Amino acid sequence: MIFRTSDRKQAIAPDGARLYAVGDIHGRLDLLEALLCVIERDQKRRADLPVALIFLGDYVDRGPDSKGVVDRLIRGFPAPYTPVFLKGNHEALLLSFLDDPCAGVNWLRNGGDDTLLSYGLGLETIQLAFWGGRNGQDEAVRQFRAALPDDHLRFYEGLKLFCRLGDYFFTHAGVRPNVPLDQQSEEDLLWIRKEFITSTEDFGAVVVHGHTPSRHPQDLRNRIGLDTYAVRTGKLTAVGLEGSRRWFLST
Repeated sequence: MIFRTSDRKQAIAPDGARLYAVGDIHGRLDLLEALLCVIERDQKRRADLPVALIFLGDYVDRGPDSKGVVDRLIRGFPAPYTPVFLKGNHEALLLSFLDDPCAGVNWLRNGGDDTLLSYGLGLETIQLAFWGGRNGQDEAVRQFRAALPDDHLRFYEGLKLFCRLGDYFFTHAGVRPNVPLDQQSEEDLLWIRKEFITSTEDFGAVVVHGHTPSRHPQDLRNRIGLDTYAVRTGKLTAVGLEGSRRWFLST
């Protein structure tokens, strides 16, 4: 359903295109499928245009079907949709676990255990990764690598940190104030919270982001926040952008 429309005119999407950006999914395949249906219905109500479908990251962890979410995303989308997949901090944690199990064990404490379960790893293996020291962590990585399809690994490794379209800058967490958009660090694009969320400055574009949850989408002069904590609330949110117009969609 459409539940909020903005009348702000300060940012313009690219001419001749429509954009939809989707917030943090966190393993909720059911909500992803539902929101894609909502977007499709909304799209059919509007003029035919090329559509960029931008996913803001955090596809995995905490929810029950991270593997299913990635399966659905890499399956592809028909015309007129062109997907853009951005990297979230949870995908960065997943990759860090594959690269260095000891350093990456923090991922398991932040929902990575649910992701491993979705890829078919057993509970005993996951518990050993928590409590069995380096041997347990190495074994979990070995099994995870064996269970991880090649196209899933390519998906995780190929995620972009940001994209800019018109007057909108899309990234997972946000940007550091007083730093030009083309000089932002990966750390901030994936992790920043307070300094970005509390800033009232003009960042040089309206930043469309997830990462910091709120009960409703944040529709502000300098940013649009789309993380409505779908994994707990059941509300996965997207924003539609066309010309100077913006509107919000939700499950």
